[in-house]
Amino acid sequence: MILGSGVRSTCFVLALACLSVAPVKRASAFGEATELEIVSLDVGRGDDGSQSATERLAWEVRKRSSVEPMLEPGRARLGDDSLFRSPFIYWRGSDEFAPLSEQSIDALRRYVHRGGFVLVDDASAGGEGFDRAVRRELLRAFPANPLKAIPDNHTIYRSFYLLSRPVGRLEGPEFLEGISYGDRIAIVYSRHDLGGALQRDKLGAWSQAVVPGGERQRESAIRLAINIVLYALCTDYKDDQVHAPFIMRRRGSGP
Repeated sequence: MILGSGVRSTCFVLALACLSVAPVKRASAFGEATELEIVSLDVGRGDDGSQSATERLAWEVRKRSSVEPMLEPGRARLGDDSLFRSPFIYWRGSDEFAPLSEQSIDALRRYVHRGGFVLVDDASAGGEGFDRAVRRELLRAFPANPLKAIPDNHTIYRSFYLLSRPVGRLEGPEFLEGISYGDRIAIVYSRHDLGGALQRDKLGAWSQAVVPGGERQRESAIRLAINIVLYALCTDYKDDQVHAPFIMRRRGSGP
């Protein structure tokens, strides 16, 4: 199966539906067979909070855009057949982990090669363990494509919302990092704990405080997460300047 091919073919209709100032209509091309599942990656570290984060991200994407994700997404390990049914993996962690098996590294490589997208989210609040382990494993999988800072004028910052910098539960670095594969960024690495800004408890309250910017920062984090999902589905489609008038009207500064 080639991941994302059916989803990306609807980007023209999807983008206009998302950006138009008229009421949003659901994209009819997203039937049950192509319903997006934001799968959380299980690397054997137990409950890392990623399940709650993906559920909330799915809910926010559905509420704010024309994409209709599954509201109860699952988990998968590298190499599981179920992994290859989804174009989007969310990999969250806070602690160092042992080297992945060669089979897992090969599965990660094949997943990206087939069109898959991976969002890696460091929830460690500046710790070094998870960061060190992730960089080690990504370099094993993609030795010719190291992580690089994503420039602030990249499509990912305007795929749905217009953003100037990344934030999450933590303010974090002023940039995201990514691994390019062909003409797209296939892996995005955030050290801002996006998932922490999204998580809610069983009563619906936010699980974690967002620092230092509070609720305004939380909203920016949610917008960034949505941008990343839309970029994963449509890649650089929004680079086309035909969308500039729609964007300007959404900002309230256009004609």
